Amino acid sequence: MRFLRNPNLTVALLAIYTAGIYIYFFPRNNEMSLSMKWATVGASAVILLLLWFLLRRRERLRKERESKAYRD
Repeated sequence: MRFLRNPNLTVALLAIYTAGIYIYFFPRNNEMSLSMKWATVGASAVILLLLWFLLRRRERLRKERESKAYRD
């Protein structure tokens, strides 16, 4: 699946999935406080941002390896 190598698409799909889960479960969850719910949203946003940076770095390194292989 070549199209899933795009870090923007991968992270966007995960963000949409995460938003859908939060929209569905936030009103139904009465066991957590409001601040705990928002802390969970913030933590997942940080994880998605970190994933995006790591996937971009991985893609950049892969392109550098490929271009170096063609030069040699």
